[in-house]
Amino acid sequence: MATNTFLSSSSSTSEWNYDVILSYIEEETVNNFTSKLYTSLESANIKAFKEDAENFKRGDQISDSLMKGIKESRCAIIIFSRNYASSTRCLEELSLIMECWEKLGQRVIPVFLMGVTGSDIRRQTGSFEEPFRQLEECFDREMVKRWRSDLKIAGELCGWNLKDVPNG
Repeated sequence: MATNTFLSSSSSTSEWNYDVILSYIEEETVNNFTSKLYTSLESANIKAFKEDAENFKRGDQISDSLMKGIKESRCAIIIFSRNYASSTRCLEELSLIMECWEKLGQRVIPVFLMGVTGSDIRRQTGSFEEPFRQLEECFDREMVKRWRSDLKIAGELCGWNLKDVPNG
């Protein structure tokens, strides 16, 4: 994985303030999947961090509070849906999560929704293919290479493949 600058060299150990952080693209959480997951985690006394949708808009950079939440979470659940790769904010979140996974031992659990598979993520195919063509035109080559590498690693991790999310 490429070296990132999100974590300072002094943060070799972390104080976990959250059990889990949820990474997702708001527009695509089928049937409020993310909200239901968050509520279920909280009901089970699992301290979860989820940035409120009002705090960011599509395309925004990740906020300081979100960066802090990622660094202070023992585990990250990445909810991959069709348009995840079209959000640079999500890709930056992913890069920080993968850096925390590598340097701090944060556990990372991918969840695949809406027909997205680990293979799509590893290879940036399917709904991940076109966004990367566009990203390569607009962003620094090294940044896109880092995002691709982080997706490849995340797609190789053991997770949950939820083909259909039940209604209600």
